[in-house]
Amino acid sequence: MVEVEDVHRTYGRGPAAVHALRGVSLTVRRGELVAVRGRSGSGKTTLLNLVGGLDAPDSGRIAVDGTDLATLGEPELLALRRDRIGFVFQSFALLPVLTAAENVGIPLRMRREPVAAREERVALLLALVGLTEHAAQRPGELSGGQQQRVALARALANRPALLLADEPTGQLDAETGHGVMELLRAVVRDGECEGAEPVTALVATHDETLLDLADRVVELGDGALRGTS
Repeated sequence: MVEVEDVHRTYGRGPAAVHALRGVSLTVRRGELVAVRGRSGSGKTTLLNLVGGLDAPDSGRIAVDGTDLATLGEPELLALRRDRIGFVFQSFALLPVLTAAENVGIPLRMRREPVAAREERVALLLALVGLTEHAAQRPGELSGGQQQRVALARALANRPALLLADEPTGQLDAETGHGVMELLRAVVRDGECEGAEPVTALVATHDETLLDLADRVVELGDGALRGTS
């Protein structure tokens, strides 16, 4: 699902340059949950941004679902992010004026899905994350864990093949964060429903307690791959 080959990314020039990634190579198999661990500044977010087509490497190759991202123009990258990739952010990134159901439905509105199909999809996803009874509540009326589950439901709205989660439990207490990670694990293992396309997940985290839920753990340090387990 994901191929990263000898990728370098540097921000700035001269003595102030930051070498975010230094020759990183990584393969993520379809249907696998891979955790990327490392301290703040190790390159985790940069790696996810590059895989998601939000940034471009200085050198090296990145392919998602068999497509070399370097061959895509901005319209094709937008379509890839819209249709094949779901993003889950530490900050939740929910719109405060919209209800949970409306937030989940945003990607479907962007694709101009018919209202009936959109409402059915939103209801299914809210049930998946255990928030059916909170559909009409706004983010400010939800706990942190509930907000992150809404964010996960929204990331799944367009049936992505790949989930990219950047410190998805960073703002949550240990118990709530573990629950969110278990939900991610269940989505990758079981899918949304029978017959659905397998979901692959690449999760950046520095929380050691969550690593046991991953199929594989890779470690970044100072922009370089330090090991895998």
